[in-house]
Amino acid sequence: MGKNIYEDEMYIVYASDDNFSDIMGVSILSLFENNKDENINIYILDSNISKDNKDKIESICVNYSKKLPMWIQAKNINDVLGINVEMDRGSLSQYARLFIGDLLDKDIKRVLYLDCDTIIEKSIKDLWNIDLEGNTIAALKDAFSSRYRANIRLKPNDIMFNSGVMLIDMLKWKENRIEDRLLKLIKKNNGIIQQGDQGALNSILSKQTLCINPKYNAVTIFFDFTYENMLIYRKPPNFYPKEEIKKAIEDPVIIHYTTSFISRRPWVEGCNHKYKDRYLYYKNKSPWSNEPFRQYKAGVIKRLFIKIFNIMPYYFSIRFASILQVYIRPIVNRVKLKRLTV
Repeated sequence: MGKNIYEDEMYIVYASDDNFSDIMGVSILSLFENNKDENINIYILDSNISKDNKDKIESICVNYSKKLPMWIQAKNINDVLGINVEMDRGSLSQYARLFIGDLLDKDIKRVLYLDCDTIIEKSIKDLWNIDLEGNTIAALKDAFSSRYRANIRLKPNDIMFNSGVMLIDMLKWKENRIEDRLLKLIKKNNGIIQQGDQGALNSILSKQTLCINPKYNAVTIFFDFTYENMLIYRKPPNFYPKEEIKKAIEDPVIIHYTTSFISRRPWVEGCNHKYKDRYLYYKNKSPWSNEPFRQYKAGVIKRLFIKIFNIMPYYFSIRFASILQVYIRPIVNRVKLKRLTV
């Protein structure tokens, strides 16, 4: 697509604690491997990453002749708000990105935020150069039902996005006071928001979001279900056409190993993801090549659900899972929110 039209340099942001720092390191390696000619600046919002893992990440930068990352001490959302924010998903370190406008250099106009559990398979130049058309962010339209939207004060057909890959206009972010609005929302809800930081981002940014091609954020649900069964299971309104999802599966730019009840992630024992070997390819080139697979952990309820799902005929199991996903979970979330925010 020619030269970068927005910046001569790319600014990439990750956020991690020590537990996920090796997975983040593999993601960074894959980014460098497939973007060797790009002038990339890495910013890491650091929630107490060990010196050993920092040294390993910096060794990757040296091996690819890239600048060392900027290590930025992450803000702790609990300390900032003076409340205990509930972890509906992930870890507390994910909330660090909400302070992105406050933590990064003031002259940066655009950043690409990447979750640690991503693998970059191709050049990201086209993604970096997307015209945001006046929006604050660009992100993947996520496959959640209208009932999930209601729990974060969105209308049935409002955009609900996956925040694992976000192209952010930092000028718009600051102009629209996104950080301040996010913090006010979280505090108003006593730290209880459906899907945690992602739910808060959706609540504030839904109407300021440009939807990207799914090839830039090929999430696990694309691989776990056929297109038709994914629509049955999640019932998302106004989702991507089947052909776009098919192309994203066949030729992804960014693979996002999101959590799933019927599959495991490639650093966990027993993973059967279509692109498990792509993660292992980059891991084997990394300083963590000898790290063993992590043990699979799931609570009693989840294990029981998976067992029931696998026992039932698939026609019925997908519909059973859909009832829980589309109807029961949003109701449980709504009751929980009302009870804890009174």
